[in-house]
Amino acid sequence: MSYTALYRKFRPTEFSNVKGQDHIVTTLKNQILSDRIGHAYLFCGTRGTGKTTIAKIFAKAVNCEHPVDGNPCGECASCRAIGSGASMNVIEIDAASNNGVDNIREIREEVAYSPAEGKYKVYIIDEVHMLSIGAFNALLKTLEEPPSYVIFLLATTEVHKIPITILSRCQRYDFRRITTETITDRLRDLMRQEQVEVEARALTYIAKAGDGSMRDALSLLDQCIAFYLGQKLTYDRVLEVLGAVDVEVFGSFFRRICARDLTGIIEELEQIILQGRELSQFVADFIWYLRNLLMLKSDPGMEEMLDVSSEHLALMKEETELTDLNTLMRYIRVFSELSGQIRYAVQKRVLVEIALIKLCRPQMEQNYDSLLQRVAWLEQRIEEGVAVQGTREPSPLSDVPEKPAKKQEKISPEALSEEIRTFIGRFQELRKKTGTWSQFVLKGAQCRELPEHGGIQIILCKNHAVDEKELAEEVEQVILKELGCSIHVIVSMPDSDPRSEEPVIDLSGFIDMPIDIDQS
Repeated sequence: MSYTALYRKFRPTEFSNVKGQDHIVTTLKNQILSDRIGHAYLFCGTRGTGKTTIAKIFAKAVNCEHPVDGNPCGECASCRAIGSGASMNVIEIDAASNNGVDNIREIREEVAYSPAEGKYKVYIIDEVHMLSIGAFNALLKTLEEPPSYVIFLLATTEVHKIPITILSRCQRYDFRRITTETITDRLRDLMRQEQVEVEARALTYIAKAGDGSMRDALSLLDQCIAFYLGQKLTYDRVLEVLGAVDVEVFGSFFRRICARDLTGIIEELEQIILQGRELSQFVADFIWYLRNLLMLKSDPGMEEMLDVSSEHLALMKEETELTDLNTLMRYIRVFSELSGQIRYAVQKRVLVEIALIKLCRPQMEQNYDSLLQRVAWLEQRIEEGVAVQGTREPSPLSDVPEKPAKKQEKISPEALSEEIRTFIGRFQELRKKTGTWSQFVLKGAQCRELPEHGGIQIILCKNHAVDEKELAEEVEQVILKELGCSIHVIVSMPDSDPRSEEPVIDLSGFIDMPIDIDQS
């Protein structure tokens, strides 16, 4: 006898064996028990969630001679005939290959004849969204007023493609994605029946890979068992068969990315490729890993929602401290874009390497989140006391080398007015009240009092990409709010300083210097 795939061998034959769709099973059983059976049903949901299975069980139950609590008995002549596919009362139609008007006209002609045996003639139309517009129109009248002995069971994975005129004539049932726990329990029961030794961790991974589909999970399990026939199915062996990567590898990848160890990352990628791992699967799994880190970083209460071991959870908590939310979201964005590109790419490895380089070198991108990451990195380096003069990242905003600021004569603070001295004494505090980019460009700035204007001139340390007038207004607002006085501010670049020969005050030299103001 030929081998039968697991998903076919263990297809449920009664409602009680259907997993994860209790809200639908209960409704249909109650309709059968109370004899309130409708004439048209629409089953919607993703692949492998039980739409066709429940349709076949329902067809059996309504024609069963001795139903038990709404379930088909499975022993009567009608149940046996439907189960073997020999019944003339249950007609299965694949709308993907029978989607023309003529196919539906045949149905309209057939429904005129009552069932030869049993109570109902049941039409199961799978992937009904594939019908043509003409076929839908031909089905409308029959679907609206069918004979009392006809039931239509329509199944689809793309309900949005079905005309509203069809939807309004059907009872709609939405099938939910089956949870990982439910799929794992089902796989464990079936492996006991098959007498196959499988690690619990391996079953959990297969259930996750099924992505809410019981059929997909059973197909993956079948594949793994066939590869290691007669051997214990372990977690590592499942990863090998499916071309997946262990979660510990993702942790190592993430740590190297945060450390900007590009050489180490490319070396690890090389090992993954040599092991024969599938890069598309690697990208999808790494996005999910980053998602878990984002959830954990956003709220500690997310711990219970993450389906990871306590050991891995402890490591992930450590990893969330290595970066911030904005950077994590940027990582997810870069890899999500990669996920859409890699599916049809010829050189998948090159695309993955480019994405990894982007994560380690945010200056490759000129958007807001990469800019935030670069600023955060520079601030961290400065706080750690690491000089960034020779290690700072090149600006993507200009390829022209910056001219070094001129060494200028310094002004004694005693020669300044009281308001300007107060501004200098609290400059670090005031700078931190401005926006993120403004804080960065104001670092290392110099200033010069402008008695004729009743204010000050701020000279930035380099030619940053910034609106000088807008930055000046922002500083004026901060001074007014924090110091309670109005000071006119002019912002200049080193190359556009109209008073470049006049002496200046190096603001960084007075950041922590106490300045006593005579209050008398």
